[in-house]
Amino acid sequence: MPRRFLFLILLILPVFAQKKPVTLESLHAAKDGGDGPPTWAPDGKSFLFSRDHSLRIYDPATKTSKELVSTEALDAAAMKRVDDGAFDWTNRNVESGGVEFSSSGKEVIYSTGGDLFLIHVDTGKWQQLTKTPDVELDAKLSPDEKLVAFRRGFDLYTIEIASGKEARLTRDGSETLLNGELDWVYPEELELATAYWWSPDSKSIAYLQFDTSREPIVPHEDVLGVRARYEPERYPQVGENNADVHFGVVPAAGGATRWLEVGDTRNSYLIARAGWMPDSRSVYVTRMNRVQNRLELLSIGVESNTPTAILREADPYWINLQGDVHFLKDGKRFLWTSEKDGFRHIYLYSNDGKELKQLTKGDWEVRSIVAVEENRVFYVSTEANPLEQHLYSVKLDGSGKHRLDQTEGWHTVSAGHRAAYYLDTVSTLKSPSRTTLHASDGTELGVYREADTKQMDEFEILPTEIVKFKGPDGTELYGRIIKPAGFEAGKKYPVIVRVYGGPGVMLPVHNSWAGVSIDQVYAHKGNVVWQCDNRGGMGRGHRFETAIFRNLGAAELTDQVAGVKYLVSLGFADENRIGIHGWSYGGFMTLNALLNAPDVFRCGISGAPVTSWMNYDTIYTERYMGLPTENADAYKNTALPPKAANLKAKLMLIHNYEDDNVLFQNSLQMTNALQNAGKRFEYMLYSQKTHGVSGPAADQMNASMLDFFERNLK
Repeated sequence: MPRRFLFLILLILPVFAQKKPVTLESLHAAKDGGDGPPTWAPDGKSFLFSRDHSLRIYDPATKTSKELVSTEALDAAAMKRVDDGAFDWTNRNVESGGVEFSSSGKEVIYSTGGDLFLIHVDTGKWQQLTKTPDVELDAKLSPDEKLVAFRRGFDLYTIEIASGKEARLTRDGSETLLNGELDWVYPEELELATAYWWSPDSKSIAYLQFDTSREPIVPHEDVLGVRARYEPERYPQVGENNADVHFGVVPAAGGATRWLEVGDTRNSYLIARAGWMPDSRSVYVTRMNRVQNRLELLSIGVESNTPTAILREADPYWINLQGDVHFLKDGKRFLWTSEKDGFRHIYLYSNDGKELKQLTKGDWEVRSIVAVEENRVFYVSTEANPLEQHLYSVKLDGSGKHRLDQTEGWHTVSAGHRAAYYLDTVSTLKSPSRTTLHASDGTELGVYREADTKQMDEFEILPTEIVKFKGPDGTELYGRIIKPAGFEAGKKYPVIVRVYGGPGVMLPVHNSWAGVSIDQVYAHKGNVVWQCDNRGGMGRGHRFETAIFRNLGAAELTDQVAGVKYLVSLGFADENRIGIHGWSYGGFMTLNALLNAPDVFRCGISGAPVTSWMNYDTIYTERYMGLPTENADAYKNTALPPKAANLKAKLMLIHNYEDDNVLFQNSLQMTNALQNAGKRFEYMLYSQKTHGVSGPAADQMNASMLDFFERNLK
């Protein structure tokens, strides 16, 4: 080949190999539906997943899958219903249907189109259990596999599989009296996903009844039509009435409910967890006081209606409740996780409340129990690295603890109740998620889903660096930096600080893949993107969290300002061009920063912000701030509208008019205060009925935010 042609080829190749910058249009490349999440069989030896209108079953032993049933046929069989347009404000954390194995693994209950179907695993044949004008929700198979329970309207029902005979278990349900159905705030703040449970012997159902009639109403309105449509939401704000929650047991074939005594739930207690003891003669209730610094696990005899305390916990700050009681196969012992020694660890108890063994211990966190197999507990924790999580197992006598994965990064594990097999999904800052199949001893059996490198191959994903610094009180904190495209040493760049900052959420800095994101868009536009931990976040122990107790926003802002100062000390961040952006608690933190540290930030975008903690819900706010009658000064001092005159920076506010979580009144109170203070600002208002903005509106919002920073930081 002539040398001149070889030279031309070598000159052209880099042009063809050059990756594209990440732009707003690139964000769509990050949207990949993929397979649905796995639903494991009870023996942990197979799982179901959805793909392309098909419900498939995967066999780990052979590493193959096959179609169980085409869901298109089931969808077609479901009754076609006319949407009346009513909006019911069901919380996103509520279980409403989907797929569930029977206790033997031989049948599957499947929900679609508001109807229920039973699928036989061995043949793939199915039968339609319901076809009514009403929607059937939250279906559960009885342990003996003879009945299916479900909610219809505001009442509980069962249906006999063999005969199709229905029994209506409750008859007094209404829009404000919910049988086996949750209100809005319980699933949002206590992560209680369902409100009824089968007894192990299949003879009875225990359920919670929510009387929301005394919960205050938020008068939402849909104003997009010719006439405004009233869409009220029951939403108790701090200090107001919670729902009256009653706990009852009803025969599975129908009959009178036996009500159990759980105390005053409107003003004194929260029913955070509930279910059956293994003997089917007693139920359990995890009850917390209203400000959530005391917890009781009670066993209540159904016949005697006599509560017995199994365990009690108290904390000078608050108790973080995660997971539930995990009864062992022998029916005599259970596993429990607690932060009572300062970090979340696993404890073994007998059913009478005797602590038998603390299975894990150390200055690190158990994130969750994954599964229990024979004499071993599988769990994920931060023991190896606070920026990562890994899979471990330990025997029930506390011996034999070891780590099962061998690679760095953020491991997310999926397994059945018994971990015959498990899926391990891991990513790092440099590598996308890759899922592998494992035997219970940790042996890798094969790749279930290879890493998708399309984004890496097509786009220039700018590297993320993790750094360590100390806050003003000496607390060790972590930050992450994305330097701008074409970074040049010695040059100073504008900064966009990304913030959340609130309690109950995992700290943002960890070793996991982010890929194509709005942060990459900002960095490709010439900005340094910075995010750092602050005290109050979850994952570094209870002491790390409690610095925010009864004074939300103060310690968090101190740490965020320290993070900015550390970043500036590195020499490439322009201290005169610092912007900040956050959503929800991050929206609160953005306004908090602009009003209480006005000389640090040039501009900020506050999305769906809490602007006064008097406006937020009971369970979350009272956990961290206490009751307004007991902590009035802090509620007053943390409110942001009275500080509107402090605003120096350019500000954009964003909110959904019918936000179900952080109510629109927060932003309206803030805009009113800013206007009265003579402050100018920008506003983006959206019409969606959720806490976040999605769909085409999200594309418009991202473009507006990018434009705001381009105008105010350059």
